[in-house]
Formats: sequence, structure tokens, C-alpha cells
Amino acid sequence: MNEPVPPRVSVVIPVYNEGEAIVACLDRILAGVTLPCEILVVFDDDDDTTVEPLGKYAAQDPRVVPIRNTYGRGPARAIRYGIDHVRAPVVVVTMADGSDDAEQIDELCKLVERGVVVAAASRYMSGGQQIGGPLLKSQLSRLAGLSLYWFAHVGTRDATNSFKAYAVDFVRAVDIDSDTGFEIGIELVSKARRLRRPVAEIPTIWLERAQGTSNFKVARWIPRYLKWYRFSFGPKLSLDAVRAAGKELRS
Repeated sequence: MNEPVPPRVSVVIPVYNEGEAIVACLDRILAGVTLPCEILVVFDDDDDTTVEPLGKYAAQDPRVVPIRNTYGRGPARAIRYGIDHVRAPVVVVTMADGSDDAEQIDELCKLVERGVVVAAASRYMSGGQQIGGPLLKSQLSRLAGLSLYWFAHVGTRDATNSFKAYAVDFVRAVDIDSDTGFEIGIELVSKARRLRRPVAEIPTIWLERAQGTSNFKVARWIPRYLKWYRFSFGPKLSLDAVRAAGKELRS
């Protein structure tokens, strides 16, 4: 009997009341990813509308792993919980709403395998595009991404995009301090920059979700993003100093 092939990439998807829409999301990912993979779909509560269709899907495909987050409610904690439970050396975070291009997961993973600690799917580099989405959110994201690229030299024009691949060893070394929203993307880019670890990007076309409503709360989450934005600037730090700074920013 053949042993199961270990995953080369783990995909983490935080969900909240996606319902039957999770089926199309998983179909897209499994059609787009050719590498051996596992897909950890992380939910906060057993009564989430995603749970029933997710369980049926997982019963048919062992690569799909439903997992209940016990770190507390919200996408940041769900993502952190998922990353803490992956089996592959590379993890890709993507959303359940169809906004990200699942066919790019392989390419992002291979960039990390070549030596970068963060591989970003960038809406704001040549060849990238954002279609739809709230105007204010888009403008703020673009301004933050491009200014961090040109002035802090973070290695990507799209630090705020959640669609990224990470070296799992890097994430576990620096730790994740975000506990609000989707700030993990900019947090890990800023930590990589202060450690002077390599970050790369590929162009992506981001599409506004076709179903449901975004859970992104601009006014509530901007102050947390600004903390990591400011942290991106400064001299090289040791790993211990980065970890200590992260704890201060969390408090």
C-alpha cells in the first residue's frame, strides 16, 4: 500500500459564514494547485454556516481539513491557528471569497522554496490589477504598499494583501502578534524587512468577491496596520529584538 504523499504546500483559509460558497472556493483551489497540498479551512464556531458543506467536501477529499480555531474569534486568530497546525514547510494564506487567483499558489510556493521567506501576490506591480472593492480601502492599500516598497524597501508593492506564501520556519521563528483583522500580511513583511530577510512578489489580478459581504473594517483596523507600517522602517534587528518589538506592538 502506498504511503500518502506529504504536502509540499499548506493552504490556510479563514472562513466566516461562507455557506455553500465554500464549495466553489475549494473547487477552484484544487483545480489550480498541482503540488501535493493540504487545505486547512479554519472556522470559529461549530454553528458557522460553512461547517456543514465543508464537512461533506472533506469527506470526499482528504486534502481538505476542517479545523476549529481555539485562539479566539476573528480572521487574524484563525489564520494564526491555521499556520500553527500546517504540515508543509510552505504555507499560503488565501481568502474564501474567490478574490485571489488560486492558480498562483504553486508559483508562490516555489518562490519560497527558492529561498524567500515571504512571496506576495501583488496588485500594484506591473501586470497586477485590482478589480472592484471599496475605493477608500483600495486607495489606502495602494498608498501603503507603494510607499513601503519605495521608502522602506520591503520587497513587495503590496504588503497589505493577505494572499501570500510564507516559509513556515520563518513564521514560527518571528511569531505572529496580530490579533485583529487581516494585518498578518503586513506584519510578516515588516518583520522580514527588519531582519533583512528576502521578500519577493508576482503580479496578481484581484477580483472583488462575487458573493456575500467583505468583513474588512477599515476604520477599526487602520491603527493596527499603521503600527506595522511604521515598524517596517529602521535598521536591521536581531531575531530576539524583532520578537520583543512584536510583543510591544501587540500590547
